[in-house]
Amino acid sequence: MTPREAAIVSAYTGYMLGSFSEMHKFIEEILDRPVFTHELANKALYDTIREKAKPYFVVVQIDP
Repeated sequence: MTPREAAIVSAYTGYMLGSFSEMHKFIEEILDRPVFTHELANKALYDTIREKAKPYFVVVQIDP
């Protein structure tokens, strides 16, 4: 698993894989704004993070 993949899984699931700094960078990327660490305890923000991370997390494979 790459550091970015670990950051995506961490942001979507809430379970830390890899480094916190990579996850934090990914969260700031998908929210398009700086995020202070204390904000991550906010459930409404977590719901937003999860929704915005979902397209990166869920990959649909269609068998040929």
